[in-house]
Amino acid sequence: MNWWWARDNERHGPVDEASFRQMVERGELRPDDLVWNESMATWLRASQVPGLLTSVRQTAGVGYEGEALTPNRRLMEMARESLSGWWGSAIGAILLIAVIQGLAGFLPFLGGLIGLILAGPFQLGLCSFFLRLARRENPKIEQVFSGFKQFGPALGAYCLVAFFTFLWTLLLIVPGIVKAYAYSQTFFILADNPGIGPMEAIDRSMALMDGRKWKLFCLYLRFVGWALLCVLTCGIGFLWWAPYVQTSLAHFYDDIRGRLPAPQP
Repeated sequence: MNWWWARDNERHGPVDEASFRQMVERGELRPDDLVWNESMATWLRASQVPGLLTSVRQTAGVGYEGEALTPNRRLMEMARESLSGWWGSAIGAILLIAVIQGLAGFLPFLGGLIGLILAGPFQLGLCSFFLRLARRENPKIEQVFSGFKQFGPALGAYCLVAFFTFLWTLLLIVPGIVKAYAYSQTFFILADNPGIGPMEAIDRSMALMDGRKWKLFCLYLRFVGWALLCVLTCGIGFLWWAPYVQTSLAHFYDDIRGRLPAPQP
């Protein structure tokens, strides 16, 4: 059996089983390196593969508690790298949705209802666009309309997330915020799994965010200073701020998923 491993977006391999195990024993494989072999459905972090790093722990004399995730600073660097050459398309995608939703809001009587109906599909389309951008899959602006292909699940997910968050907020503000972070990956999951329903996407998001809410909170904090600078530009800076945030969130999702495309053997 052959193994592949990846670090800093650089993929290596194939390496035969014996050589790979020797590499592990020498401590050359880091806990946050991604690994894959023909028997695995997707890439996993080395720390997530049962028993793989046992020899590394013994050699180092320490235990690795939990998983090792990419630092938020690096996620933001990766976002800037992904946006290089794509700022125009990313800003265009954000503006397109903002203009359509803004125009819908001006409609008499039905503006609020139409805005609610559009919110879910557009949120899904936006996540799909920025996932493709983060994965260097050359997204097109019309990708923001892809959420309408999953209109029912997208609308259902939006309404359920809003309803559940509201209910938790009735208890206290903090539980509502915590649950909002728990539900935060719902639309990324729907974009990656178009065949599932809204409740399954929400359940998967809660499982995926277990133990990772603080990391996401800290990632958002890193953008507060940038947002204040955008205010000083009379709001124009938000045209760059919003794609920066969305691309960083897409990288965050891929990071906690341990996702890289499987290599072709």
